Amino acid sequence: MITIGQLARYVGVSVKTIRVYHDKGLLPEPGRDASGYRRYGARDAIELIKVRTLAEAGVPLARIRQLRSATDEEFRQALREIDGELTDRIRGLRATQGRLGRLAAGSLAPLPAEVRAHLEHLAGWGFTPRWVDLQRDLWILVFAAHPHQATRLFQDQAESLADPALRQLFLHYDHAHGLDAGDPRIDDLARRIAEATRERYGPDEPPELDAASDIPALVQSTVNASSPAWQRLDTLIRARLRA
Repeated sequence: MITIGQLARYVGVSVKTIRVYHDKGLLPEPGRDASGYRRYGARDAIELIKVRTLAEAGVPLARIRQLRSATDEEFRQALREIDGELTDRIRGLRATQGRLGRLAAGSLAPLPAEVRAHLEHLAGWGFTPRWVDLQRDLWILVFAAHPHQATRLFQDQAESLADPALRQLFLHYDHAHGLDAGDPRIDDLARRIAEATRERYGPDEPPELDAASDIPALVQSTVNASSPAWQRLDTLIRARLRA
């Protein structure tokens, strides 16, 4: 039989940790000697190693307590679930590590190659550096929050800009940034954009993210906040499309 301090050293935890495990019902209280000190045996060490291993794997203490009363099959099933959760966490950490590596190497942004190439084309088409930077930041946000839907949305925008007439409208939108919000050119541009949108999509809705997503509102608020003219353009376009 060994003391709590010896047990802590053997297993690699602190005495305080063992006492917490006792208080939370994760580790049974052992018998005490004549002086009132706890005395631990091999079985206690094995149980403590189990609890420590699960805790280090990120299993909540409440779940570990539940597993103490589980059958052998329930315990094995729980371990399989925990293993799956760890695998998902590892995959996510590796993806994050890859993104950090690309950023450290000076990559433009954690975006697909076709998006980076598209952003480089914008300047050649006459878009301002402000617009290019804004587009880059917004696509980073969309691809980070909705990677599976982002590709479809990007392809739709790329197809729009491949049309010279639609690209010209985007350019007018970009260069309207510094206009006074009451400039009549804004009303005309809103009309032309709404008409082009209806012509492009017909009775269908343009591709967009899930209705429950907050990203579209965040994206548009970011755009609008940078220019009163852009904010009025957005309001007028929405009103025309709803009419």
